[in-house]
Amino acid sequence: MTQLDAITDLHTPALTQRLQHLIDHKTKPLGALGRIESLALQLGQILQSEAPALLQPQMVVFAADHGLAAKGVSAYPSDVTWQMVENFLAGGAAVSVLARQHGLALTVVDAGVAKDIAPREGLQLRKIARGTADCSQGPAMSLAQCEQALQAGAEVVRGLPGNALLLGEMGIGNTSSAALLMAHLTGTPLAQCVGRGTGLDDAGVARKLAVLAQALALHAKVREPLAVLAALGGFEIAMMCGAVLEAAAQNRVIVVDGFIASSAVLVAQALQPLVLQRCVFAHQSDESGHARMLAAMQAQPLLHLGLRLGEGSGGALAWPLLESACRILREMASFQSAGVSEAS
Repeated sequence: MTQLDAITDLHTPALTQRLQHLIDHKTKPLGALGRIESLALQLGQILQSEAPALLQPQMVVFAADHGLAAKGVSAYPSDVTWQMVENFLAGGAAVSVLARQHGLALTVVDAGVAKDIAPREGLQLRKIARGTADCSQGPAMSLAQCEQALQAGAEVVRGLPGNALLLGEMGIGNTSSAALLMAHLTGTPLAQCVGRGTGLDDAGVARKLAVLAQALALHAKVREPLAVLAALGGFEIAMMCGAVLEAAAQNRVIVVDGFIASSAVLVAQALQPLVLQRCVFAHQSDESGHARMLAAMQAQPLLHLGLRLGEGSGGALAWPLLESACRILREMASFQSAGVSEAS
């Protein structure tokens, strides 16, 4: 995997000043494009350009199963993981539709699905194991498996073209792993991290909370971020973490979807805080812990649409905003070039 010290500080004063000057002197009142202006600045910084362009964007959906799912922490059975992988590859899932709409190349990665998926175009087989172990009884994965997953995520990114990575995931039970990672790494009370996931009723949420409390207590003494990731899972989260670290080292724009994708970034920034400079958080999901997780990373999401699907769907929906922000920098006239009078 790329060495963590390869991730450098993007906030160079000279480029930042030039970008801000360009934005401030477009034909508009100062700050009138709101969040799009700060997004344009960030994209210019990531791509180190005063005329940034998003090239060959890659939507990568990492899929894996979770041993914890056997404890009834999801409203859906684990078989849904492999069934949805088939749906992604057949083009019928929400992220498949949105990727087609927005010209995003879609890659599905088997990071640890319990069932073998037949090889085909658009699928990468990088299975670490047939799902993680039950983290309420022991570590979800070994440290060696965790390192293998990080390396595989980095390799996926290295093998794909372009300068933008959109993160997606699939894995029944993965909101549980995300909630556990959030509680352990941020110190947020577990009850504030745990939500309904795939649609649990009140009794289901109570059951989920009890199971996760057991898991959190079991691994309470684990401290190093990679050890925490190995203890609490899952393979798709670990592989996304490796992908984030590699994409950040390459100065790719990283578009972060919802709660689970954000948990992978949470681990990555615990290892290397500067990855956050490359991350655009697409939306605040309806999963109850996501707002607090974003706040812990001081992240400002672009959208708040009540989404809770995952798959990378929120990233795909936010994608046109990134393209617009780049076009504003590249194509919008300045007061001087357009011959328009500025405010006095």
